[in-house]
Order: sequence, then structure tokens, then C-alpha cells
Amino acid sequence: MSLDVPRVGAAITHMEDEFTAITKTAGLLDLSSRSRLCLLGEDRIKYLHGQVTNDINGLAENTGCYAALVNAKGKMESDLFAYRLAEEILLDFEPGLTDAVKARLEKFIITEDVEIADVAPHFGLLSVQGPKAAEVLVELNLPVPKGIYTLAKTEADIYVANQPRLGSAGFDFFVPVDLLDEWKSRLIEHAPLCNETAFERARILATIPRFGQDFTAANLAPEGGIEARAISYSKGCYIGQEVVAKIDTYGGLNKRLMALRVDHDDPVAAGTRLWREVNGEWRDLGVSTSWGYSFALDCGLVLAYVKRKHQEVDTVFRLGEGPGTATLVPEPIRE
Repeated sequence: MSLDVPRVGAAITHMEDEFTAITKTAGLLDLSSRSRLCLLGEDRIKYLHGQVTNDINGLAENTGCYAALVNAKGKMESDLFAYRLAEEILLDFEPGLTDAVKARLEKFIITEDVEIADVAPHFGLLSVQGPKAAEVLVELNLPVPKGIYTLAKTEADIYVANQPRLGSAGFDFFVPVDLLDEWKSRLIEHAPLCNETAFERARILATIPRFGQDFTAANLAPEGGIEARAISYSKGCYIGQEVVAKIDTYGGLNKRLMALRVDHDDPVAAGTRLWREVNGEWRDLGVSTSWGYSFALDCGLVLAYVKRKHQEVDTVFRLGEGPGTATLVPEPIRE
């Protein structure tokens, strides 16, 4: 994913305004390109509980959680948000994965009463992010769900979810498609529309990984640093549980995703290797996945996988074959 971020001193006013909105006040994002599936049937809760890493059985109605879908080897197939509604479970995950995730979930249905449907054609997805997001809802007389991943439904059949996508505060709106343009216009009156570049920069600085960019099917779920939010170690069995549990019990992660400060302004391409001199020998100890620019810190930030024993804050690495360096920093980065 390319992050077309202007250099310092360039014409950055528009992008900087958008970034400021979603990190300091409130900004609107149109996330309707994301995938959305719905699980129906009497066995939907029990079935999904046995497929993902987090506790679905423990969800009360109108609450949700973040979870991972992994294979039998513990490798990622998708991350997702699951919301338990009155008669269905709503899943929200990265764009372009609808068919793959649907097929994966249907693979293990034998006699269970479970049906999986694509609801993206019927509901758009808007999101207001930023510390003043709740004020936008109040101004529009919308319900304000209090707990993270809790939901409320309006009389217009809009589901409002407490969803802090950037780690501070935020709300998602699952809007019937016939009302989407109307509600997008209403929200824009209170929160400026922001593009993906601003969102990507904010999530990188908050060290929030993105499936398909920072972790893929090649990664074990805990490597991306999502275990505190996405993995229950007490829920019981699910596909891949044995591998994930062994990592928790015995350790064994060879790398994890971390944030590093770059000593120059130039973008760092995904896949750039991290080198460090150890006992007089240069060793390949990591690889970058995302890059963004911090105007507050006046430097670039990268997310990268770093091998264990080299993960202490202030550890310095050489970036690729060039002279540039990157230094491990505390996370998340706040501007």
C-alpha cells in the first residue's frame, strides 16, 4: 500500500487538516469498501466461537469483540470485528476478503444450523474517529454506545458501534444503502471527510497493524501484537488454538511487530531489511511493513518485524543497503 505523504515544507495543509481531525477532534471516513458478512441460524454463536481466537460465547447482545481467524497452524487468515446482534452476528473485516473468509467459515459447517450471507450490498459503513467523535453523535441526536464494541440501533435501522479504530475514540455506522448518502452528508456537516492517507498515517503512528499490510497469511497471530485485544486464552478450542496456546505457554515467537523512528524524511518501502552489527558481523534482524510521517516528531516512523533479543527501546538498525538508520521507540506514538 503506497502512502503518498508530502515532504516537510510541501503543501500539506489539506492532508494535515484531515490528520488533525481524526486524531485531535473528529473526522469522517467512508469505509464502505470493507467486507461485511452476517451469520444466521440457531448455532451461529457456538459455531463462530469454535472458529476464531476470541470469546464469542461470552458476548452479550449488542456487544462485540476483535478476533483473528487462523488456520490449523496458527497462521493468520483474517482479522475481524464480530458483533452479536439480536438474531445474527455481524462481521467486519478488510476489503477484498469476502469470498475467502466466507469459504473458510463455511468449510467446517456439517450439521450446524448456520447460514453466512454477504451484507455489504445492503449496508454501507461510515466511521467518525477522533477524541470528539461522541460530540458529533450528540449533535445529531444519535445514541452514544458507552463501552468499546457495544452497539445501539436507531429507529432508521442504523447500527452505531463504539469502535476506536485509531486507539482513542470513534464510532462506526452501519447504514442501510438507501440512507447512506443522506447520512454521509449529515455527518460531514460536523466532521470533515478524510481520506485513506490520513487514516493510514494515524494508524501507523498508533502502531495498529493492518491485515494484508503488516501481517499476512505468513504470520502467526501473536506476532502482530494483537493478542491482548484479539486472543482469549481461556475460551477453549478453536481452529489453530493448540498452536496459539503453546506460544503463550512456552514462548517461541521469533519476531514481533514494533515501531521505529527513521533518521530521514524519505519513505521506507515495505520489505526493507533491518540490519545490525552483532559481534563484528552484520545480521539481518527484521523487515519493514508500513511507513508514515510524524510532523510532531519531525521524522518518519516505520512498523517492522524485529527478531527477539533485539527488541529493546533505542536499539538502532541500518535500513537496507543505504546509510539511513531506524531506532526502536516506545509505542504507540502519539502526536
